[in-house]
Amino acid sequence: MDSSPPAPQSSDPPASSGTQGAHVPAQRRAHPSESGPPAEPATTASSDTPADASAAPPQEERFWKAGRLEPMPIRSLPKAPPSIHILGPTVFLVALGVGMGESYMWPRLVLIFGPEIRWLFLIGLSLQAVVMLEMSRYAMATGESIFYGAARVFKPLMWFFFLTAILVYIWPGHLSAGASAFERVTGIPWQATAVAGMLLVGVVFTLAKVIYDLLENVLSVCIGLLVVGTSVVAAMVGDLSDLTSTLSGMFAFGYLPDEAMTAAWFPIIVGAIAFAGPSGMQQMWYTLHLRDKGAGMGAHIPKIRGLRHAGEQETMPSRGFMFDTSDPAEMAKWKGWRRWVTFDALVLFWGITMLVTISFTVLAQSAARTDPQVTELIRAGDREASLDAMAGAFSAAGSPVLGTVFFLFIALIGLNATLGLFDSFSRGQADMTYNFVPGAKRFGLSKLYSMFLWGLIGFGILILLFGPADGPAAILDVLAFLSAFAMGAYCVVLLLVNNITLPKPIRPGIVSNAIIAFAAVFYLGALFYSLFAFGVVVD
Repeated sequence: MDSSPPAPQSSDPPASSGTQGAHVPAQRRAHPSESGPPAEPATTASSDTPADASAAPPQEERFWKAGRLEPMPIRSLPKAPPSIHILGPTVFLVALGVGMGESYMWPRLVLIFGPEIRWLFLIGLSLQAVVMLEMSRYAMATGESIFYGAARVFKPLMWFFFLTAILVYIWPGHLSAGASAFERVTGIPWQATAVAGMLLVGVVFTLAKVIYDLLENVLSVCIGLLVVGTSVVAAMVGDLSDLTSTLSGMFAFGYLPDEAMTAAWFPIIVGAIAFAGPSGMQQMWYTLHLRDKGAGMGAHIPKIRGLRHAGEQETMPSRGFMFDTSDPAEMAKWKGWRRWVTFDALVLFWGITMLVTISFTVLAQSAARTDPQVTELIRAGDREASLDAMAGAFSAAGSPVLGTVFFLFIALIGLNATLGLFDSFSRGQADMTYNFVPGAKRFGLSKLYSMFLWGLIGFGILILLFGPADGPAAILDVLAFLSAFAMGAYCVVLLLVNNITLPKPIRPGIVSNAIIAFAAVFYLGALFYSLFAFGVVVD
């Protein structure tokens, strides 16, 4: 990214331009090049200075105006990498998608209601794959986060998510649930392990040179271990009938036993649907990971550095960029980026998440055979009974050591999710603060990131040691149900941002819009039905 200083500002104000109509807006300014950071308008020639007849006329810089915020300069879209690739920014959604919902909440539901309940998981995960594609549309086209896009539509929408993130993600649910599993292996109190884990995450992120690069590498290794390990053990423990019922259960559409529609279980089912894949605002934060990966127009934006290397942070532009959607060559590159992210969504995100949850569902059914009392224990309020039963199924496969391995898998999942969540929360809050809080730019994005990170860690430690929650599973249930509200809300915002702020040639089609609208109704409808029908939001 070119770091040359901006040219002096022109005395002529730019012409106004709307977001509708032409592919490239009429708004123009002079600029020195079509690549690198945006250049401010060049100074007009003085009437006292003779013109150089041999000098070439300056190029005109074109802008795309979206909303009332600063227009986006037109830049060249980088060439897309090959569609088939290993994990990139999707690793964050996979790390969060292959989380406590798949390993803990859904196996618990399978033990109570049978594998047929998994049709709700299929719907939830498939909806999230489409959401992922539509979130990436705005991020790759502009280099901006979806939060910035929301501000272009109506700034209070962005502040709503700023506050929602604090409300939902200050609770250390994932790490505490993983620490609870680790306690079963070592005997170390889960609170102590969770506190140590949060401090470790903070130190690692503070020392990292480029936070995104470190996380992508660490999470790729952890996910590989998890996917291979659970698949192997599930094959050892389960049998063909378990696999068959698991797969057929995904297509038992409409299956909802009477017990599922009670105040005791319906709110938990709603939360589990939200946890079918990455929950809550994690899809919104994915737009920031795409930017740091350099996907699409994100290539024009610097990466966030750890606090130790904050002095090396390049200046962040005050807005994103747009490419020329009237240029066939640029549109061909755009289609290449869409193929790249579609592979991520369908093969890596949907496929890996589904594979892991199939493994855990097989384990849950095997656990029910090994420990026939587990279902009644869960109904009686023993939240951790499903984990104990699945550990027993692991042990029954050949060695008590496998039961220990199972709990280590759960602990690894909790660590994966915590790495992703702590980074994502800090990244999202810092992005909104940097761009929209007066005076925040003087701190720099990396320092703001660190402030939110350590604030989150400090509050999490206080909650774990002195908070009112009655254990890690209770924290997780609260976080899961609140996530459903955030997901319904961001689907509405996503419809507005993509259909109002983007040029017409790259807006979503009618099918994508219909699916996102259905997702909004699905999440919000289930949440408010639970609230008004049962008067409860969590168990």
